[in-house]
Order: sequence, then structure tokens, then C-alpha cells
Amino acid sequence: MCETTITSSILSDDKPPNPVSFSFTVPKKEISMVPDMGKWKRSQAYADYMGFILTLNEGVKRKKFTCEYQVSETVEKLLAMLATLDRWIDETPPIDQPSRFGNKAYRTWYAKLDQEAEALVTAILPSERHDAAPEIAVYLKEAVGNSTRIDYGTGHEAAFAAFLCCLCKVGALRMEDQLAIIFKVFDKYLRVMHKLQKTYRMEPAGSQGVWGLDDFQFLPFIWGSSQLIDHPTLEPRHFVEEKVVNEYHQDYMFLECIKFINEMKTGPFAEHSNQLWNISAVPSWSKVNQGLIRMYKAECLEKFPVIQHFKFGSLLSIQPVKP
Repeated sequence: MCETTITSSILSDDKPPNPVSFSFTVPKKEISMVPDMGKWKRSQAYADYMGFILTLNEGVKRKKFTCEYQVSETVEKLLAMLATLDRWIDETPPIDQPSRFGNKAYRTWYAKLDQEAEALVTAILPSERHDAAPEIAVYLKEAVGNSTRIDYGTGHEAAFAAFLCCLCKVGALRMEDQLAIIFKVFDKYLRVMHKLQKTYRMEPAGSQGVWGLDDFQFLPFIWGSSQLIDHPTLEPRHFVEEKVVNEYHQDYMFLECIKFINEMKTGPFAEHSNQLWNISAVPSWSKVNQGLIRMYKAECLEKFPVIQHFKFGSLLSIQPVKP
């Protein structure tokens, strides 16, 4: 649990940190070989990132989408930014091309984000923090897929979580935003990513096929299983039943993701989503949640092909955690 305590300072109740405490830099890759992975696991970035994930995991425990929570001005601005990305998809229809997957119109959409990212981030930040925009914008650009390969995977999803973590570190998001970060911002991000994946037929990045948890996402399954802990009637075995998914998906992120899989894939669930099918046999949601956190560390955060793309700056630092 040490990671959670580290991050109580990231999601702060107080005023933003003193401006002199940051010397913003444009993030860059630091993990270029497999032996560098030890440097990542010992880094302040790893502690801050994992702490952020676990703090939010604790925050959404036993809570529905429909519960009451505060929506701050920063959260509203983030939703407006995501609505802009959504609108750009409508303005950039897929083109006719011989290849069924990886529609090249995605590159036009991405070029627009590449050009506008810094301005979009500046609009979210408080005025005394505008100098952080070039650093934080890098994570936003990394969070929507790869424009060369036209693919998307858990590394891109991690970049969006890193983007939100950076907004917490500069004080733009606070402790009281916890629920809105997942129920509003991350949920909207998920919907925009689903739309990108569908519209441009994006390839799954580094997919393990049926042996992976999901072609594209991982975090919503962690946070979504936390929401369902101690649910009076819904057990893990129920999420493979379409009737249950259709009835409850508006309350729970986990079921929202299952609904998207059901829409995108055909055939028996056990065949196209074998790992999730196995999870439905786990007796309780708290065991599912703990298992998914372990799996996330092993399958995403400790895999060189994923982490070699992660970028480090002043907010998410490659420097080792101070003892």
C-alpha cells in the first residue's frame, strides 16, 4: 500500500505547489534496453504513476457512476477538450482505401491534435501554470494511439493516466476531483478512444490476441472491478450474461467495457475474450480487483515493449525514489 500514500500528496487538497519547485522539461524516452527496466521500477515516475492508479482505485470502491460528486472547473475544461477531439473525428471521416484496417484518415486527425495539443493543455491549466503545458501536452499526444502504425494499446492508455497524474502534480486537479477523474474524464476519454478505434479501424498495439485481457484497454477493468466490490447481487460470474451487462452498464465501468467487447466481437465470449472469461470464475470482486492490479503490473508496466515508449520529464521523473 506504500504507493497509495506516496500519492496522497499528488492529489492534494492544498494550493498548487510553489512554482519554483518545478523546472519543466519536454519529456523524453529513457528506457532503451531491457536492463533499463530496473531504472523504471525504481523511479519516482513509477511510484507516482502506480500510486495515482491505486489512489483512484480506492476512491471509486463501491461507488456507481450515478453517485454524487463534485465537478470542478478543471474537470469541465477536460471534458470540453475531449469533446473537441470527438468533434474532430466527425470532421475527419475515414477515406476509401484497399486495406480494411488502419484507415489513413486517422493521420489527418492526429496531425490536428499534434498541432493543437499545447494550446488545448494551456486552456486547462491555471494561468500561473501555463509554463507546464509543453511538458504535459506530450502525454496527451501519446494517449491517442500511434499515427505511423495506426494502432492503440495499453501504453497509450497509460499515457492518458500519466497526463491526468501530471495535472494533479501541478495542482490543476485535486483530491476532491477523484471521482470526477474516473466517472467523467476517464469515461469520456474511453468513449472517444472507442470511437477512434471503430472509425479508423485501429489495430491493437502489441496484442496478445485472445490471451490478453482486452485488445485496447486495461485500467477501466481495474477501476470498474473496484466499483463492484461487495455488490449485493452482481458477482463476477454475471458479467458474461448479456442481459446483466445491458441492465447495469450505465452504472459500472467494467460492464461498459464488456458491452463494447460484445458489440465489436462475434462468437462465444470464452473464445474471443478468454482471459475475461477466466476472471468470471473468480469468487469475489475484491479478488478480481487485486488480481487485475497484479496482472497490470506484470503485463503492462513490467513489459519492455510497452515501457520503452514511456516518456519522462520533471513531473514524472526517471530519478530514483528518494529514500
